[in-house]
Amino acid sequence: MFNGIIFNQGIIKKIIKRKNGLNIFINTKLKVSNNDIGISISCDGVCLTLIKKKKNILEFYLSKETINRSKFKKIKIGDKINLELPLKFGKTISGHITQGHVDFVSKVLLIRKIDKSYLFEFSLDDKEKKNLVEKASISINGVSLTISKITKKGFQVWIIPHTIKLTNLSSLKRNDFVNIEIDILSKYVRNYFNEK
Repeated sequence: MFNGIIFNQGIIKKIIKRKNGLNIFINTKLKVSNNDIGISISCDGVCLTLIKKKKNILEFYLSKETINRSKFKKIKIGDKINLELPLKFGKTISGHITQGHVDFVSKVLLIRKIDKSYLFEFSLDDKEKKNLVEKASISINGVSLTISKITKKGFQVWIIPHTIKLTNLSSLKRNDFVNIEIDILSKYVRNYFNEK
C-alpha cells in the first residue's frame, strides 16, 4: 500500500526481455538494503517486488500481465521512474491510498503552463469515465493528484511546481503514456451499488 507522495526517482539502466515477462534494473538513491529483498515498491504506480539489489541498482521482474496492463510495454533504457516505498504503520498519509494496481494506460493530450503550475489533460475511454469523479483522487505514474475536470476526451489535473520538481511528470510530452490507478474508494463504492 502506498500514498502517492513521491520523493525519489530512478533511471532504467538495463532491460532483460523474456518470453513471458521482463526484468528491469533501476539506478536510484532510494534507501533500501539487502534485508528489503521481497518488499513491494511502487514503480511509476505499479506495485513491483524487489528481487535483487546491487549497490544503487534495484532489480524487478514484470510478468506478462503487468506488462500488458501498464505503460511498461513501451519501457526503454533511460526512462525516469517514480519510486515509492510501501507505507509503514504510523506514517503520515499526505496523498491517498493507492495499491499499485494499474487500471489503464492513458495518453497525454495537453500540457499548458499557467503561472507557476501546469494543467495536464489525459485521454480516457468512455468505459472508464463512469469511475471518475471531479475533485476525487487519482494516481498518475504513482503520483497522487486531484481530478480538476472531466472533459469530452478525458480528464484534467493541475500540478504544482513542487510535484513537477520531484517526479517524472516534468518530462512528459504530448502523446506520452502514463499509468493510471483510479481511487480505490470510488471503485469499491461503485461496485457495491452496482450489486444492489
